[in-house]
Amino acid sequence: MRPIKHIHGDKAPHWVGDGFYVKTLFNHLDNDPYFNHRHTDPFLLLDYGQPTSFAPNPNFATQPHGIGQHPHKGFETVTIAYAGEISHADSAGGCGIIQQGDVQWMTAGRGIMHEEFHSPAFGQRGGLFSMVQLWVNLPSAHKLTAPKYQTLKRHDLPIVNLADNKVGHAIGKAAIIAGEWQSTVGAASTFTPINMWDIELDNTGSTTLQVPNNHNILLLVQEGTLLINATPVSAGNLVQFAAPTATDFDINVANAQAAQASDSIELTYAKSSDDKQAPSSVKLLLLSGEPIGEPVAGYGPFVMNTQTELKQTFRDYQTGNFGK
Repeated sequence: MRPIKHIHGDKAPHWVGDGFYVKTLFNHLDNDPYFNHRHTDPFLLLDYGQPTSFAPNPNFATQPHGIGQHPHKGFETVTIAYAGEISHADSAGGCGIIQQGDVQWMTAGRGIMHEEFHSPAFGQRGGLFSMVQLWVNLPSAHKLTAPKYQTLKRHDLPIVNLADNKVGHAIGKAAIIAGEWQSTVGAASTFTPINMWDIELDNTGSTTLQVPNNHNILLLVQEGTLLINATPVSAGNLVQFAAPTATDFDINVANAQAAQASDSIELTYAKSSDDKQAPSSVKLLLLSGEPIGEPVAGYGPFVMNTQTELKQTFRDYQTGNFGK
């Protein structure tokens, strides 16, 4: 069983634009020696958008809530909608609206401009809004890849049942956004080996996840409370697991078998019949990835490998050569 190293969740929430109220649970720019980019590689940043109620916006058509056009380069952004609707448009022609359970996966690559707003329909009616946005690093070989956009609708995501360890009946399910659960392959295409599983447990019991032992592993509790490896964790908290147990990431004939081994994570959920305010299920987001192991030079919306590359990116942005 992969041990828990720390539980993070004490960050103050803040607004991104006027449409996204988030807690940044990790950021590659942080200098914490105990929790920095090396511990989350290949993931760079995670914004947890706690459930927030929005009144109907009378100016939804001309002044939607969100954030206007801004640049990204050198990584990918992944947005998961838990409640509400998000509208996206970018300079490469990617556009779309995601609703509850949907995912948008944007590869910034060599450079892209994009905007994110509440959808017109959601802005007009208002309601509960909740999302997660993740930044996924690109290796140096793909930093300058062509931008692209993947719309992953909920009905396109493979769903697997999660069985109770003792009884065997399903206590929940996982939508495989990326990676692989046993023989089920996720919907997203990725540049490095990662797993991204959107998990919901709605029946009492315990289930065990198997994750490659050469991956960094993080687990966000998006809603509800449960036991993770017998430790109670509630919504808005991120579980950081111990470093990978397989330390040689170069798979060759000598270590190929070891690199395919897995570590386990046990999830235990008990429905509360006494607390009428408690959610009827618990929602989690599992993130695991093989570390890229390359230097990171980042500032704001740009993530490169060296300071020289970063300075050139700013020059390109200022001189109209961005993304070319």
